Amino acid sequence: MDYNLISNIESCYMDIPQLLYYSHIPSALIALLIGFFVYFKNRSLLLNKILFYISLVFSCWVSFNLILWLSHDSRMIMFFWSLFGILNSLLFILCLYFVYVFFDKKDAGLKMKIFFGILFLPVVILTAYNLLGFDVASCEAKENAKYFDYVFGLELLISFWILILSVLRYRKTEEKEDKKQILLLTIGIELFLFSFFITGYLASYIDNFQLEQYGLFGMTFFMGMLAYLIVKFEAFNIKMIGAQALVAGLIILIGSQFFFIRSFINQVLTGITLILAIVFGWALIRSIKIEIERKNELQMMSDKLAQANDQLRKLDNAKSEFISIASHQLRTPLTAIKGFISLILEDSYGRVSAEIKTVLNKVYTSNERLIALVEDLLNLSRIESGRMEYTFEKTKLSELCQEIYDTFALRAKEKELYLELIVPSGLKAEAMTDRSKVREVISNMVDNALKYTIKGGVKMKVSENDKNILVAIIDTGIGVPAEEMPYLFSKFSRGKDINRLNAGGTGLGLHVARKVMEAVGGRIWVESAGTNLGSTFFLEIPKEHEEGDN
Repeated sequence: MDYNLISNIESCYMDIPQLLYYSHIPSALIALLIGFFVYFKNRSLLLNKILFYISLVFSCWVSFNLILWLSHDSRMIMFFWSLFGILNSLLFILCLYFVYVFFDKKDAGLKMKIFFGILFLPVVILTAYNLLGFDVASCEAKENAKYFDYVFGLELLISFWILILSVLRYRKTEEKEDKKQILLLTIGIELFLFSFFITGYLASYIDNFQLEQYGLFGMTFFMGMLAYLIVKFEAFNIKMIGAQALVAGLIILIGSQFFFIRSFINQVLTGITLILAIVFGWALIRSIKIEIERKNELQMMSDKLAQANDQLRKLDNAKSEFISIASHQLRTPLTAIKGFISLILEDSYGRVSAEIKTVLNKVYTSNERLIALVEDLLNLSRIESGRMEYTFEKTKLSELCQEIYDTFALRAKEKELYLELIVPSGLKAEAMTDRSKVREVISNMVDNALKYTIKGGVKMKVSENDKNILVAIIDTGIGVPAEEMPYLFSKFSRGKDINRLNAGGTGLGLHVARKVMEAVGGRIWVESAGTNLGSTFFLEIPKEHEEGDN
């Protein structure tokens, strides 16, 4: 190829555009910064490697373009000018490859890579024929129009290819987060590619290559979008805080001022500002990273606690299931034992001595405790599994309490305790509630009151207001210390002083009672002046049943 090389290279001179350094250097530095950062944070990912190659190719293009503007040697201008077709095509093909890998989260197929190679091959082969000579007057190479038409056509094809591919993937994707990432990436890369293509094509078409510098700003926007994707969505499997991107951008912008400043004082002031920005930026990033590490540690601890909690819940469910099965299996033989002991005590199998009856009464009492325990366990299992069934009906609490009084009167007399029922005359005390469940709760409260009372007795008092019926079980027993009240209705909770009374129990009765009262829309609580000063258990039962109560 005959180049019209000039002998006097000083005669080849062009005016340098005012925006040359500002358009070229910051955009190249930002591209290299993001490219190196992504690559060295995770070198194993293909996506990170492709972005790194894009930043390198773009930086080479910028460097070669700067050489063209600053050099007066026609040989150097011709050499670097001849490489632009390869760099342009390679940059666009890498961007297309990058988009495919970003969307699919995997490498492109072999057929697609072969197709990329076919598109790129003519550019490489015809590189030796892309320039026709050198124009001394304009200090520019004479381009082969057909060669660069192919290059620009390839750029336009890839730009629309990426746009169509992005639209299709956006419509196909259902996850909102993935849609946002596709949208942001498409906006960033399309703005860069179209601005780079349009300014390059117009520069070549109207022979005004100063237009090319405006297309480089698109790369800065593209890198900004990638930085946002990293900060917001941890793209490229990288965790980066927004402060890192902000400080890096600030340092680049301050550093780029050195290419415009001519005054020594301004250079010194800019240098001091740059140093302060680096120092304070480093301190800021360090402090934020420490906070993030602490936050991550807390999050990890929270996740571990959540996993442990799930495990405990599973174990608790398994325990409840076991208790339910075991209780069902126990209830049948216990009921049979109770029946046979009753028959023996009634002399159904012949007369027995008083001594044997005394022993059998003790067995009967122990068996009753076991039956009560099994019933409590069954109720607890039903409540915790949500299988407890409630039947709401009109119930007269005064009559219900009378039945309970009749049941426990003999027992109170045996313990030499009084048992009183106080119901004001004319009191209706009707409520829409589950009669059997409420009866069980009140019976449990009276039973406990008699059990934990040594002398004195127990009073059952019924009253009502507009919305609720109140049943109070007042005893003169051991009382409830203030420090035990918050835990009294907890599962398997028992008072400290009950052991000296030899009173049996598992600590389930009050817990079940509270759950039942909550299910029927009522509540239960206790009041006590302290140890050995008696206690009062209150049961508040709503007169009307609301649908959301059980």
